[in-house]
Amino acid sequence: MAEPNAAPISTQSFANHRRYVPGFHFVTFALLAINLLWALFRLFYGLTNAGVLGTLDRVVNLAVAVALVLLAWYARTFPLKAQDRVIRLEETLRLERLLPAELRPRIRELSPGQLVALRFASDAEVPELTRAVLDGKLKSADEIKQRVQGWRADHFRM
Repeated sequence: MAEPNAAPISTQSFANHRRYVPGFHFVTFALLAINLLWALFRLFYGLTNAGVLGTLDRVVNLAVAVALVLLAWYARTFPLKAQDRVIRLEETLRLERLLPAELRPRIRELSPGQLVALRFASDAEVPELTRAVLDGKLKSADEIKQRVQGWRADHFRM
């Protein structure tokens, strides 16, 4: 099995820059969804003859199933937020170095999502793309990434 940060086999681009870990994104979430649905089924199907202890058992099983889904969700989203904060800092420093003097004071106007998208742009095209974003011509991260011609790969993404 390859290391998560190993050198890529192919060149990164807009079409393939999102990273999926099949065991996490597909297997884990599928099993958690099945567990949640099974707990709901057991809760409602077994209520007629369950008695107090059987009902309590089913409610606890449902609560654990919900907690596992939430745990998996937050285990994914918390590191992504930390990664976005680091990217925001890196890109702010990069933009301070690359942008013309008249655009530097406007760096703070860029949203975190726009900064995250601009990280894929080559140094040569950053000023033009940033100007387009600040002028309102490009708004979403996908619009920005689709305009990138010289793609800077990010192989450390989560």
